[in-house]
Amino acid sequence: MPVAQDRQKSCFSILPMGRLIVPLGMQGKKEYQEKLFAQFQLSERIPKNNFYRRLKGVLDLRFLYILTRPYYGESGQKSIDPVVFFKLCLVGYLENIVSDRKLIDHCSMRLDILYFIGYDIDEELPWHSTISRTRQLYPESVFEEVFTKVLAMCVDKGMVSGHTQAIDSAPVKANASMDTLELKVPEDELDEHLRKVRALSSMDKEAPHRKSKGDKSDKGQRSVTANDKELSAIKGRNKKWAKDQDKRPGAGNKGAKYTSNKTHYSPTDPDARISVKPGKARKLNYLSQLSVDTAHHVITDIRAYHADGKDNQQLQDIVQRLQRRLWQQGLVFENCVADTGYSSGENYAFLEQRGLKSFIPPHGTYKGGPDGFTYIKEHDHYLCPQGKVIPLKKVFLDHRTKTKKKAYRASSKICKGCPLRESCLGKVNEKQFSVTYYREEYQRNIARVESPQGKYMKGKRQSTVEPVFGTLTQFMGMRKINTIGIKQANKAMHLSAIAYNLKKLLKFDQKLVQSGMGTLAFATWVKSVLEFLLGPSPKHPKLALHF
Repeated sequence: MPVAQDRQKSCFSILPMGRLIVPLGMQGKKEYQEKLFAQFQLSERIPKNNFYRRLKGVLDLRFLYILTRPYYGESGQKSIDPVVFFKLCLVGYLENIVSDRKLIDHCSMRLDILYFIGYDIDEELPWHSTISRTRQLYPESVFEEVFTKVLAMCVDKGMVSGHTQAIDSAPVKANASMDTLELKVPEDELDEHLRKVRALSSMDKEAPHRKSKGDKSDKGQRSVTANDKELSAIKGRNKKWAKDQDKRPGAGNKGAKYTSNKTHYSPTDPDARISVKPGKARKLNYLSQLSVDTAHHVITDIRAYHADGKDNQQLQDIVQRLQRRLWQQGLVFENCVADTGYSSGENYAFLEQRGLKSFIPPHGTYKGGPDGFTYIKEHDHYLCPQGKVIPLKKVFLDHRTKTKKKAYRASSKICKGCPLRESCLGKVNEKQFSVTYYREEYQRNIARVESPQGKYMKGKRQSTVEPVFGTLTQFMGMRKINTIGIKQANKAMHLSAIAYNLKKLLKFDQKLVQSGMGTLAFATWVKSVLEFLLGPSPKHPKLALHF
């Protein structure tokens, strides 16, 4: 056999099953050896469409040097660059990392993040404790200014309409444990207070109390501010709760105890408050109030509040701040959309005074007067089913609900001999009732809510602000506040909102390119030039542009 044929045979091998294997060539083996000298540029390794490369191109934070200058001294070692600090914080929320230590470790392994913050591969990143100290150094106003600058970028891109804002709230877990709660009494009164107020279940007696390392509260937060009536109500709820706990079959909730903000406080984080959602456990939380523009779901306002406050108590503060911010951006706030929790006559009147339309459903308990009674607006009185007048007696402040009301009362002579007396009066001799002072504001709001526009606004709110909250809590680092105090919590919420808006901004840029909006912008520019040359209403139909 010729030599060539022998070589050709040697290039193949046959398996026992008869399959033929063709070798690809010589086996490779990678040997790693660090070079003493290497030429490497991050800008060449980061793809052009990388998120952090694109973010670096649009985000200009150089104004922070002037804004933060008053918080530094004239001597000593140089601290972290303010721009680098904010970029690192934004990376934490963009990557859903709430730990400063884990954030530094994560950034050191990512070339695109190093390029974004302006560090080379051989530069050492700031120490994680520097991030924490700098966050405490800057006041809330600095973080809010950065939020406003990013919002202005969204406005310039045409992402914010301004006229309709959806408002909602959600509890965010505080960095404190329920196990460390303390009673709001001095030590010498502790035993007496336990005997009078707190009822213990058998399981509660078995659990040891976990003492916190330090008490950061002041004297006012450690003392009881509830009155005797409120404490009596808490005592009744305690007894019922303790009995229910002992009867639970197979309860593994050892050490559970009934707690209230009126009788307990957190020494770890005194600003955190006990709150609960239906179907969820009682926890120490903060309340995040969020406003979202309905055009492209851009966050227009966010702030941390105490979790024991009601939504309707905070609406006026939210609206004042939101209206001022939108006005500074050249936008007009017209419609305020929120859920029933923000309902109150004071809020309806407040929104009308500021020229805003409210789309806030009233509480189910709201009644414009007794059933069967007719309100006469001209004389401000009611007519009973028998046609008798129930006049206005006084205007007063309800100390229980802290709301302004009107009291109506009829004379006992009018009700004497009435066929409906027993069913209408009960045990009293004359008809008397109270109605909210803001009845007309309620009625106007209800008419708007029940209109076709109101039903559209309800759908807008559900599809706008609620998904935004879900994104922030699940993917943008707001599942839990990793700082102490309401001021620090407010900073964390602003950083999360800034990261969310920046992500929306970059996605909006992509949509512009794909949808051909550049052509529309050019056509709009041509139209403005023609209007400037020919006047606002061109007389030449062929030159007029229609959109």
